[in-house]
Amino acid sequence: MRILVDYRAALRARTGVGEYIHELVRAYCDAYDDEITLFSSSWKDRPDPGAARAIGATLIDRRIPVRVLNLLWHRAGWPPAETLAGAVDVTHSAHPLLLPARHAAQVITIHDLFFLEQPDRTRGEIRRDYPTLAASHARRADAIVTSTEHARQLVSRTFDVPADRIYVCPPGPPRWRTLGHQPNVPPAGHILFIGTLEPRKNVGALLDAYETLLARRPSAPRLLLAGRATPDAAGWLRRLSSAPLASHASHLGYVTDEEQEALYAGARVLVLPSLDEGFGLPALAAMSAGVPVIASRRGALPEVVGSGGTLIDPERPGELADALERVITDDPWAFSQGAAGLERARAFSWATAAATLRHAYLDAIVRRRART
Repeated sequence: MRILVDYRAALRARTGVGEYIHELVRAYCDAYDDEITLFSSSWKDRPDPGAARAIGATLIDRRIPVRVLNLLWHRAGWPPAETLAGAVDVTHSAHPLLLPARHAAQVITIHDLFFLEQPDRTRGEIRRDYPTLAASHARRADAIVTSTEHARQLVSRTFDVPADRIYVCPPGPPRWRTLGHQPNVPPAGHILFIGTLEPRKNVGALLDAYETLLARRPSAPRLLLAGRATPDAAGWLRRLSSAPLASHASHLGYVTDEEQEALYAGARVLVLPSLDEGFGLPALAAMSAGVPVIASRRGALPEVVGSGGTLIDPERPGELADALERVITDDPWAFSQGAAGLERARAFSWATAAATLRHAYLDAIVRRRART
């Protein structure tokens, strides 16, 4: 089977979508001998061919500006995959819009429908194209990959797509070198947030909760925010540089995979107060590291975290402040939360996700042949 995967989401600093497609391809190549080709397109960013070889894939790199190619693909359905990459059996898009093809089966990935529910909180091509095109692309796709059952039901109901055409491939935890053997609750550990600083991550509520915590406990652990800042983050960054947060909180910017283990190792708790999440990779990473998790009761997070952490209302900063206060002051509680996270993380495996993905590819080919 010849599979072309749109790898552009993983080309630069990998956030959730890019990390997901990168690790899913790695797991697939580890398990199967199919021919995987990663497709890259950018005017200025060149991928590392060695990185593709390291995970068992080949690479096709076209020097076409991402925005230009997306406009052609989304609005004109051209050029087809076969023109850019030769004959393939399956095209796999890392996002909800199809990668055009003449003959190949077409698979898309949908983690959430935030772009429909709150389009004013999205930007660029996501705001321009996703709300208009996602429904028709989902119905035309030969298979849809999601990372949670929550997303599967949401996509099926919203886009009127048969549930048996949607395949749930939950990600697996990171490959830690030293973490993951026991709860990780350092007495002076920091409060950690990892994620892109964008509206749906609800960083403002986190800062509100942390200010409340500082008012109660001036010696509270430091708050560290790791992730790329979008233009929407300007107000939050100003707050971080002003009293009372300036001497207690920091924005670290994007943190590489190599740097993340040290951040988790030094964390007392991971906080994810998002208004919506397609999965919430930082929550799984923290659970697998034995770090207590406080996450919002929104999107897929209740499904992912389960009994492995504390769930709060993301629109109630006081509730988040209470949860933070307990985890930094109650050592037995924090230890039990770290242990619960370790147990919950064992339910997730990249190998299982890869097996489901292969099923999706094979079924997609059958559906494509039936259509033509």
